[in-house]
Amino acid sequence: MKQERFVSTDDGTKIRYVEWSNQNAIKRAVLIHSLAMNAEFWEPTVNALGPDWSVIAVDCRGHGQSGKPAGPYSVELFARDVASVMDDAGWHDAVIGGASMGGCVALSFADTHASRTSGLFLIDTTSWYGQSAIDDWEERGQKAVNSGMDSMIGFQKTRWFSESFVDQNGTTVDAAIAVFLMNKPDAYLETCRMLGRFNHSKALVNIRIPCKIVVGEEDYATPVSMATVMHEAISGSTLTIIPSVRHFTPLEVPDKIAEILRSF
Repeated sequence: MKQERFVSTDDGTKIRYVEWSNQNAIKRAVLIHSLAMNAEFWEPTVNALGPDWSVIAVDCRGHGQSGKPAGPYSVELFARDVASVMDDAGWHDAVIGGASMGGCVALSFADTHASRTSGLFLIDTTSWYGQSAIDDWEERGQKAVNSGMDSMIGFQKTRWFSESFVDQNGTTVDAAIAVFLMNKPDAYLETCRMLGRFNHSKALVNIRIPCKIVVGEEDYATPVSMATVMHEAISGSTLTIIPSVRHFTPLEVPDKIAEILRSF
């Protein structure tokens, strides 16, 4: 059963979340979307999971139907929002998963809320975007402000999806573009700045929970090399490289993402 809910955080920001509950579920996951997406980013994965799981997905602040307060934003703040959602839903702990930006938030959540993280699922993401990250993300955010979200569609589509997927799955691609275009440029800029500042590299060695890392073989937004850095630093983690897909593996291959999640 799918239910939409809202919770107000300590700073008064409204956060929307969606819960897919199964009466006989024995496992729980909280899933955090990629930059400029929303909770429904995870619907194909949820549909492939099966009845053993209940899932919560959030609209991160600045996204979807959640509040869009002025910045600055931080991954720690986004992680606290996730904790508020879990409190509202009555969930003490769950597998915490995220794609791209959501993976950065999941890393922060595992660091600051370790007792509430039964497993960590990192998808098409990184612990650090590199030496030029602050300038790179500022440039991207400013383009949205100065030229509009629609000016970035060509750039985004080739990063998100492989050419063959675009050719064969126009409905899914168009739906992702529609969500992207609904973003407010000012909130997008603040989130870009957050990702530019993000560096969780030194905290990876402290992760002591089951961790599964997934990346598309052709992902050049957060490439295999970034996933490998996390895998080598997080003791006991697993790394799965999915052939012939790019940055949005939960949309390109939701069955595979669900299969890996079920293995927790």
